[in-house]
Amino acid sequence: MLWSLIKILIFVTIVALLAIGAGYLMESEGGVQITLAGTEYTFGPLQSVIAAAILVFLVWLGLKLLSLLVATLKFLNGDETALSRYFDRNRERKGYQALSDGLLALASGEGKVAMSKAAKAEKYLHKPDLTNLLTAQAAELTGDTRKATETYKQLIKNDTTRFVGVRGIMKQKLAEGDTKTARKLAEKAFELKPRHEETQDVLLKLQAQARDWAGARNTLNAKLKSGSLPRDVYTRREAVLALSEAQDVIADDATIESRERAIEANRLSPDLVPAAAMAARSYIAKGKPRNAVRVLKKAWSVQPHPDLAAAFAEIEPNETPDERLKRFTVLTKIQPQDPETRLVLAELNIVAEDFPEARRALGDLVETVGDARAFTLMAAIERGEGASDAVVQGWLAKALNAPRGPQWVCESCHHLHTAWAPVCEHCESFDTLSWQTPQTSDINSATGVHMLPLIVGKPESESDIDVFDAQVGDGDVQDGDMPPDHQDDRKDAS
Repeated sequence: MLWSLIKILIFVTIVALLAIGAGYLMESEGGVQITLAGTEYTFGPLQSVIAAAILVFLVWLGLKLLSLLVATLKFLNGDETALSRYFDRNRERKGYQALSDGLLALASGEGKVAMSKAAKAEKYLHKPDLTNLLTAQAAELTGDTRKATETYKQLIKNDTTRFVGVRGIMKQKLAEGDTKTARKLAEKAFELKPRHEETQDVLLKLQAQARDWAGARNTLNAKLKSGSLPRDVYTRREAVLALSEAQDVIADDATIESRERAIEANRLSPDLVPAAAMAARSYIAKGKPRNAVRVLKKAWSVQPHPDLAAAFAEIEPNETPDERLKRFTVLTKIQPQDPETRLVLAELNIVAEDFPEARRALGDLVETVGDARAFTLMAAIERGEGASDAVVQGWLAKALNAPRGPQWVCESCHHLHTAWAPVCEHCESFDTLSWQTPQTSDINSATGVHMLPLIVGKPESESDIDVFDAQVGDGDVQDGDMPPDHQDDRKDAS
């Protein structure tokens, strides 16, 4: 309010001063006399002031017209002027509008529209680092791989967009299945941007597929340094790579190197079952059975596994069944209720021909677990206790229809493997195999097959064959369903 009053007072004061000045000029004598072309012009004081103001305005207008003329000449000559800047801003506005429309079209799935908008944007902007990227993405969306490849090659020529071009061609080669070229491009992209997480993952996967374990370890170290990989995951994958190197060295019969790498892999990740088994065998080859026992006990405490039991048996290959059963108590007392521990105890007692103890060790696994390995062991126990062939065949019939038990399963594609591998043989993912019970049951198991040689002989008569056929249909064996002579055999065996 006060500021408005002050502005009004200033305006009134200026008007009053102008009025006083004009009155003073009108009352004063004299003036200005100008002679032009023989004619004299006399101006009074007020007229002189007005003429001077008009003259100043005309001089200003002439200078502006002269500047406009000079600017026009420069514009026609191609120099940068205010006029050229006006047209440049207009083109830039149209170019960015076309680029924005192209991005919206690309997000909407309209590839052809996006390509036309990209061409329009390039016409106005002349910025290929922006428009070529939009063109390449739109070409891929429409399936024009040739156009996309050409555009990515144009991006490679520019320092600021070289990484984008290399990455785009790399993804195209991956889609085509050309993993060899894709790996070289991934290495180049990794060289340009070593902290780019997607490039690190792609390169690590391709190096693992190519069994380039040294290169994979360098990439893994880069992932750890960039913070894109937790320390515990890094340690496990480092162990997987060391174990993979050891397996390759074993294939080349370089036993010293294989032992060291296997031991290193086990040191990095003691719970990695293949590493523990290989490290134990390395210690056995070195004549250090105590170290082998220590490695296997530590791994067994984390996850009991048939491979660990097999490696533990190799420590004393010439012992008797009773001696082996006694020595295995070092392992079996660690996790006595684990299904794998009970299955191993049942197998050892079967080999030692202590079938009642094998039955006690197996316990209720037939009902709770109910996999093929448990049914196979039960068939071996029945055979050892003198049961008829029909009873044995009945348990085997159950084993045929039962789940196969834990397997090496890829967590990415759920493909089953008979043995551990660093890379899934189906989806080629790295470090995705875990020991678990698969959801499907149509794959043969490798864990119970080694018990089948214990089951020998043929059906004793045609009636046994009929009973076996009944077991395949019913999935069970009852004493009342057996022929009378075989019921007597079962009673005698008991």
